[in-house]
Amino acid sequence: MDQADQMMCAMFEAAVAAAQPAICLPPFLPPYPAAGRLLVIGAGKASAEMARVAEAHYDRPLEGLVVTRYGHAVPCAGIEVVEAAHPVPDAAGAAAAARMLQMVQGLHPQDRVLCLISGGGSALLALPAPGVSLEEKQAINRALLRSGATISEINCLRRHLSAIKGGRLGAACAPAQLVTLLISDVPGDTPCDIASGPTVADASTCADALALLERTGISVSDTIRTGLGTGRLESVKPGDPRLAGNTVHLVATPQAALEAAALQARAQGYAVHILGDAIEGEAREVARVMAGIVRQIRRRAQPFEAPCVLLSGGETTVRLTGSGMGTGGRNVEFLLAFALALEGLAGVHALAADTDGVDGLAEVAGARIGPRTLAQARAQGLDPRAMLEANDAHSFFAALGTQLITGPTRTNVNDFRAIVIDPAPPC
Repeated sequence: MDQADQMMCAMFEAAVAAAQPAICLPPFLPPYPAAGRLLVIGAGKASAEMARVAEAHYDRPLEGLVVTRYGHAVPCAGIEVVEAAHPVPDAAGAAAAARMLQMVQGLHPQDRVLCLISGGGSALLALPAPGVSLEEKQAINRALLRSGATISEINCLRRHLSAIKGGRLGAACAPAQLVTLLISDVPGDTPCDIASGPTVADASTCADALALLERTGISVSDTIRTGLGTGRLESVKPGDPRLAGNTVHLVATPQAALEAAALQARAQGYAVHILGDAIEGEAREVARVMAGIVRQIRRRAQPFEAPCVLLSGGETTVRLTGSGMGTGGRNVEFLLAFALALEGLAGVHALAADTDGVDGLAEVAGARIGPRTLAQARAQGLDPRAMLEANDAHSFFAALGTQLITGPTRTNVNDFRAIVIDPAPPC
């Protein structure tokens, strides 16, 4: 790797490190209740690591249950860790969610529930609402992932088809004290969108969920459509007395991760510009916009001068085509589209990756490109544009050996994009 590649990888590592539970969680852990129990529950790709940090923090044994993605578990002493499927839920996650709801029954005002939530919890903590089958939820989830809907739109429907999300788990904890600690993986850091908000109130409505179904054309059963139409599947709303006095803290955010990465680049003498931590849209379209900004910097020194680094986060979307052979991956799709839009522009390098270590359906965090990426690919007989159209960017970067493979990072603060723009070389 050249110097730009090394710096981009160091920035990504700094972003992930800033969101590690061992760093961000302890300042927010509440005291052990004086007279009651402390019960730990949670879900998400970071939940097992969060549970382990909680156990190390307290001077007495803890009990509870958290659900994480297959391969993301860590050993805990008293808190049970269950692994389940992501991004499409499975029976293991549904069973764990049912047990968690049962676990919080019968608590008292002197008890405290510590809920540890991170990205991925929507699929991992999947308990269908009455009248909705797990198979239906799986089919709807697959359709949503292919639809190009935003994560906020997807989670709106998830909340309304759930027996545990949309504040229902929080309501079940009453009258115990409830403390929810969140590692945000969603644009805007809205608590009800992080793992679809199992312990927080939800202002969205059944009508909003129905509107999404109409817009995307996703087919659902008459039972679901009737349940949404009549309001039977409504979530827990702001002002519900069962959630009164509950405490919610964001312990790690995409913005904090980007700021940690910026420190790395500034130490190398680069000016750093954070373009936003909540950028959404079709990955290919976001790539074209970013490429336009890069060209303006290179040609006009506007809005910034090179050398500089552009950082951004958020969650783009990928619309999988019916004929596509690939597995998607919004970060690698962005990166391949970005490379095609620049067509070998000198002095520009980029890295795009998911901070949880998994981009799309591949156990790959992301990849990196440089000015010679397309030329090297074509010399190997690859067709970059055809592979983009087939949603096969993972195969593209695997062939070039420029994938970023981290394994489970045990945190999740969403997408990370770094673009390094050096001065144009002399002609």
